[in-house]
Amino acid sequence: MKVAVIGGGPGGYVAALKAAMLGADVTLVEKRRVGGTCLNVGCIPTKSLLASSDVLEAVREAKDYGINIQGDIEADFSLIMKRKDKIVDQLVKGIEFLFDKKGVKLVNGFGSLLNNNKIEVSKEDGSKEIIEADKIILATGSVPIVPPIFPYDGVKIITSDEALFLKEVPKSMIIVGGGVIGCEFGQFFSKIGTKVTIVEMAEQLLPLEDKDVAKQLERSFKKDKIKMMTGQKINKCELNNDKVIAYLEGDKTLEADIMLVSVGRKPYLDNLGLDQVAVNLEKGKVVVNQKMETNIEGIYAIGDIVDTPFLAHVASKEGIVAAENALGKDKKVSYRAVPRCIYTAPEVAAVGITEKEAEAKGMVYHVGKFDFRGLGKAQAIGHFQGFIKVLADNDDKIIGASIVGPHATDLLAELSLAVELGLTAEQVGDVIHPHPTLSEGIMEALHDVHKACIHSV
Repeated sequence: MKVAVIGGGPGGYVAALKAAMLGADVTLVEKRRVGGTCLNVGCIPTKSLLASSDVLEAVREAKDYGINIQGDIEADFSLIMKRKDKIVDQLVKGIEFLFDKKGVKLVNGFGSLLNNNKIEVSKEDGSKEIIEADKIILATGSVPIVPPIFPYDGVKIITSDEALFLKEVPKSMIIVGGGVIGCEFGQFFSKIGTKVTIVEMAEQLLPLEDKDVAKQLERSFKKDKIKMMTGQKINKCELNNDKVIAYLEGDKTLEADIMLVSVGRKPYLDNLGLDQVAVNLEKGKVVVNQKMETNIEGIYAIGDIVDTPFLAHVASKEGIVAAENALGKDKKVSYRAVPRCIYTAPEVAAVGITEKEAEAKGMVYHVGKFDFRGLGKAQAIGHFQGFIKVLADNDDKIIGASIVGPHATDLLAELSLAVELGLTAEQVGDVIHPHPTLSEGIMEALHDVHKACIHSV
């Protein structure tokens, strides 16, 4: 069985490896480097930058822990960027190593469908290669959205792609959009000395999360001296004397050295040849079923080009399922418990439905909540801002959870498992949790669902 994958991001490369492990003859087509947006210009490099700013913050706060550090403390931006590049390069080489060991053939170039069994690859040197396959998996990912009111030039008005390759720290920055990308970049640049203003149309940062979650992050951003303008809309933007000028509603104006537009992403389907094969599209996305099959037999689609959450871990799961089904299995993707993670300080993580979604649906639910401040481990490490919140339905099943605080993204796994398996607050709350740990807060929040939390009033 020959399988071809177009796109080497976290969906495509995982699909290729899985198909190879199942015995297929696999070819992956990627126009740049394997790893896609996530590894090259997304998840991994941004976490590397945030790790550097976290260390900077820890050094600045060392005196609070009884550690005296002499001399000036400053960030070396060029070394931060070099460290980021080194980490990305190592991980890219790691994927290529796996390809070599598991027998995945990598073809560099732009892949386009000729029919449901042939792909034409256009290479940088102008040559073309035809790849034939029994099954094809489309995984071309997404690109940043830049509304036409922003005169995007990739230099003064940029997206997250360019932000990861800046040569120097901008003195000031306007960030358009207070979602995940805007918040992560905003905090990083603020901590290394940039004057940051975030403009968000919604009434809060992280518009998809609950208000109490956003308030915790906004409190931290205020401490970081990040200016937040929520419920605000930019009507016009222009470049003037090497400055970016933004005109907001109510005759307000903002000026900065650089503007980062982070208002979302869109599927990348340009010149993929979908019309050549008559693959169904709806609202600019490829239509698939739970098995990741398109309407064309033998063609699958995964990741950001389909109507599922734009998340690397979702794409990877879809890639595994697509590969398994391409090799004759009968698998489906469950989206019941999709984790949502924001790597700010404090971290934000959530799974399942939010309180506002439950209210909008008229659901009967119960809330359990516990503050990190009440945990001995949180006090010991000096990071105790935030809380753990659990939602249970009328049958006590855990249907959602939000964590804002230290290591929130790591702590979420237990609650994601609970949501996926339909476990109850009583079942998970009865499990002995280790002490002293931050995970105890989950147990306490689960107890609070039944108003039986011992360490709260």
